[in-house]
Amino acid sequence: MATSLQNKLGLTSKILIGMATGIIFGLILRNLFPDSIFIKDYITDGFLHVIGTIFISSLKMLVVPLVFISLVCGTCSLSEPSKLGRLGGKTLAFYLFTTVLALVLAVFAAVIVHPGDATLANEKLNYVAKEAPSFAQVIIDMMPTNPVQAMSEGNMLQIIIFAVIFGFAIAHLGERGNRIAQLFDDLNNVIMRVVTLVMQLAPYGVFALMAKLALTLGLETFGSVVKYFFLVLTLLLIHNFVTYSILLKAFSGLNPLIFIRKMRDVQLFAFSTASSNATLPITIEASEHRLGVDNKIASFTLPLGATINMDGTAIMQGVATVFIAQVFGIELSLTDYAAVIVTATLASIGTAGVPGVGLIMLAMVLNQVGLPVEGIALIIGVDRLLDMVRTAVNVTGDCVATVIIAKSEGEFNETVFNNTQAGKIAPSFDEQVHKID
Repeated sequence: MATSLQNKLGLTSKILIGMATGIIFGLILRNLFPDSIFIKDYITDGFLHVIGTIFISSLKMLVVPLVFISLVCGTCSLSEPSKLGRLGGKTLAFYLFTTVLALVLAVFAAVIVHPGDATLANEKLNYVAKEAPSFAQVIIDMMPTNPVQAMSEGNMLQIIIFAVIFGFAIAHLGERGNRIAQLFDDLNNVIMRVVTLVMQLAPYGVFALMAKLALTLGLETFGSVVKYFFLVLTLLLIHNFVTYSILLKAFSGLNPLIFIRKMRDVQLFAFSTASSNATLPITIEASEHRLGVDNKIASFTLPLGATINMDGTAIMQGVATVFIAQVFGIELSLTDYAAVIVTATLASIGTAGVPGVGLIMLAMVLNQVGLPVEGIALIIGVDRLLDMVRTAVNVTGDCVATVIIAKSEGEFNETVFNNTQAGKIAPSFDEQVHKID
């Protein structure tokens, strides 16, 4: 009976159950054994840490081969330089447009709501930010000097550029190139099957991640920055459900409600992992099989989006900059606000899709307008929760752009998009193994 019920549950339901039970489990242990060394050493830092880390590692394991193989496959089919240039131009333009839109929304809302309280500057501020790279260095670092090293280090921009060049070369080798392209198509099918199998671990990984979070993150961390927290959270939700829906309807004419419904699995993964890169295998799978985007588009726009499209991070940086200025009683001019928008937009290009890196890039934005970097210490306590939400926003933005661009290029299957059951991942692990056999 239990097995039958489990097989009927979709992936979203299983993840939600894992998330809810993880939070409940963590809160129960936290309240029953508040100072237990055993719980901390063997449950929080032991069992839960091991299970959660294995889950994240299993996703990260797929990122580099998935991005490289799928991007080579996509570029192989774009043999015309004009089409590749047009696709790249559309993608970059859309990502930059939504990032600027997010920043304007964030700065305007922060100025109106005024979340910063000058008395908070008396709090102990001991955050030491790592040095953020300059924009010039970000541009220089995009070109790989050693593609193998870029893959071993997970440098996504360098991997993307090498894969595009490699795929473009294959497309111009004639018959020999066709044989290599077929090999990469087969490899792409293999890696997508691995993604399907790994996704069966999701409910257990999410349970461990959420239980550990409930055990380690206390409500007291909200304390003095509750207004900042809820302002950023509200803006993230508005951008995710309102802004993206308007853009999707305006540029593609598609139903935003169908899109939001089909994005639930991806958003839950992103929320749980707080990493756009770790969520990338699921994002690509959902875009192709749930949303109806052709592989040649998804394999180009999504890896690029996971690297440079950080609307959620931009919202945090915009609100945090104004918040810190208000806390320290520093007046920002219109020029300063413009500098915040420009700098944060450029910073988002260099922001890696991994947890917590947004705070490092925030230091770059604060320095640009002469604000004390120490102010980051005020928001670091609540940033983990916001990081999870803004990652979900980031991957949603990637998929909105991918759908819009695919439709404009004629590489979109609207029948798949409108089919609520298309690409739905509900089978059990045993059923997957049976299919493979």
